[in-house]
Amino acid sequence: MTDINCDLGEGIGNDEKIMPFIDSCNIACGGHYGNEKSMRTTIQLAKKYGVKCGAHPSFPDRENFGRKRMDLSNIELIQSIRQQIINFNTICQEEGVEMSHIKLHGALYNLAAVDIHFAQTALAGIKMAQVNVPIFAPFQSVIARLAKGNFEVVPEAFADRRYHSDLRLVSRSEANALIVDKNQAWQQIYMIINKQKVRSIEGEEVHIEAATFCVHGDQENAVKILEFIRENISK
Repeated sequence: MTDINCDLGEGIGNDEKIMPFIDSCNIACGGHYGNEKSMRTTIQLAKKYGVKCGAHPSFPDRENFGRKRMDLSNIELIQSIRQQIINFNTICQEEGVEMSHIKLHGALYNLAAVDIHFAQTALAGIKMAQVNVPIFAPFQSVIARLAKGNFEVVPEAFADRRYHSDLRLVSRSEANALIVDKNQAWQQIYMIINKQKVRSIEGEEVHIEAATFCVHGDQENAVKILEFIRENISK
């Protein structure tokens, strides 16, 4: 079964509307957003709907929602990632829920995909948290390659983001970065599942593999897109 995931616990207010249509959620754990109350509430909601709970650590940057690069020392970033995961896992244990995975957020996710320094630093933080769970990461990314042998890696693709031909995500600063039409989002997933290809903004069909697909919870049509994907993926 194809896994559908969504970034939740980010204060958007639509988490309960989204839960029925997803298999896994990535919960903000205090970096770009979140505190003990929001983590606990989202974990409880996921438990109610039978949705797997993953940690969603990021740069500790609430002002920019974790979507800008931060110039931290290695130790600062490692400790931040470690603490975010530990805090999240502690609440999972208190709620009787097993943490299912880790997925980096925002700028940290994108940098670790292409930059060996950020990939190594992120993996060091994850390792220090001492949790044995898979990592969601882009197909053939730097972090996915470095993690092999030490972590299980689940290749991830996006339903609601456009790609360059080198499989980098189109920057959110570009007008065509987001896919907000439910038909286009479904077609992107369908093509990846059935052809293992994605059409880039440069017009190429590029090889890609994915075992989980993300729709961002803060995107305007998230609920409609997820409902439409769930309807079609079940056929």
